[in-house]
Amino acid sequence: MFKSSPIFYGIAVLFILIHLGCEIEERDLPQKNEYITWSSYLGDPGRSHYSTLSQITKNNVNHLKVAWTYEAADWGQMQMNPIVVDSILYGVTAALRVVALNAATGKEIWQFGDSVKVWHSTSRGVSYWEDGKDKRILCTRGPHLFALNALTGEPIPSFGDNGKIDLRSGMPDSAKDKFVISNTPGTIFKNLIVMPLRISEDAGAASGDIMAFNIITGELQWVFHTIPHPGEVGFDTWKDTTAYKSPIVGAANNWAGMAVDEEAEIIYVPTGSAAPDFYGGVRLGSNLYANSLLALNANTGERLWHFQFTHHDIWDRDPPAPPNLLTLERAGKKIPAVAQVTKQGYVYVFNRLTGEPLFDIEEKPM
Repeated sequence: MFKSSPIFYGIAVLFILIHLGCEIEERDLPQKNEYITWSSYLGDPGRSHYSTLSQITKNNVNHLKVAWTYEAADWGQMQMNPIVVDSILYGVTAALRVVALNAATGKEIWQFGDSVKVWHSTSRGVSYWEDGKDKRILCTRGPHLFALNALTGEPIPSFGDNGKIDLRSGMPDSAKDKFVISNTPGTIFKNLIVMPLRISEDAGAASGDIMAFNIITGELQWVFHTIPHPGEVGFDTWKDTTAYKSPIVGAANNWAGMAVDEEAEIIYVPTGSAAPDFYGGVRLGSNLYANSLLALNANTGERLWHFQFTHHDIWDRDPPAPPNLLTLERAGKKIPAVAQVTKQGYVYVFNRLTGEPLFDIEEKPM
C-alpha cells in the first residue's frame, strides 16, 4: 500500500550547475549502461539512482551555486524526481501540474493541467517514451493516465480518449467507481507502460492487478492478477475461493514502482499487502501475491518466479520502494541480481533470472 514519503514544503525547483570552467574531455559515443543520462524515474529502468557524470565531485561540491530557480504555481507535498531528456527537464508540481523546463536556464517551455487540490494529489514524476520523432510524456491525474507530446505538452489525440485513459478500464466492473490513482511513474518497456496503482487499504478496496497499456493507443495489453483467479497458481493460498471477486477483499497492488531488465525482458514488481490492511480475518491463507516480489515476462505478464516476504500480512510490511537491478561477483563470476529493500530493514537479493536467493533466507514457522 501507499505510505507517505517525508514531507517537503516549497515552491521552487532548484537545478545546480558548477561554475568552475572545467574542461570536458572528448570521448567516444557512450555505450549502453554507462549511466550518463537521467531519462527514467530514479535514473534508469533498473532504478539504480546512479550516474557516472563526474563534473561534480567531493572536492568541488562546496563551490556549487544556484544557477536558476523555478517558482511553481502551487505548493504542498513534493515527492517528484525529475527526468531530463534532450536538455529538457520534466517534472510535476506539488499539485500535479506537469511542467517542461529548459534544463540550462529554468525557463518554462510548457505546462499541462491545473492544480489538483485534494489530499491524495502527490506525484513522484513522469515517464518518457520515444519512437523516432514521436516523443511522449506519460503522467497521471486522479484515475487517468495521460499521453502528452513531449515538446508541446499537448495531449496525443490518438491515445485512448483524446489523450487519456481511465486506469480502471483494465479492471473488473466492480472497480469502476472505486478509489484508483497512481502516484509513481509507470515503467516503460518497448511500446508498453506498466502502471503502479494506489488504491484503498480498507475493506472494499479494488483488486491490485498489474496492468500494461499500449503507449501508442492506450489499449490494455496484459493483466497479472495479484489475487489469483481459479486455475491460476496461488489460488489455493486464499481460504475464501471467491477472494478474487470479493466485495470486501482487495489490494495486493504495486504502489512503490517497478524495475525492468530490458535485455532479459523481465519486469520486477513488488506488491503491497492485501486489504483490509490490518485485519486478516476475512482473508485467511498466505495471500499470494501480496507482499511479494514478482518477476514477470514484460511482453506478456506471465509469472516467471516470485518470492513472498510476509505471509498473511496484518502489519503493513509491504516493500516500500522499487527493486534495484545490479550485478554481483562471486568466485570471479558475474551474477545478474535484483535487490529489494523492506520495511523490516532487510535487503533481499536474488538471481534476477532464476529467483534463487543469493544470500541465505531463513524462514521460521509462526
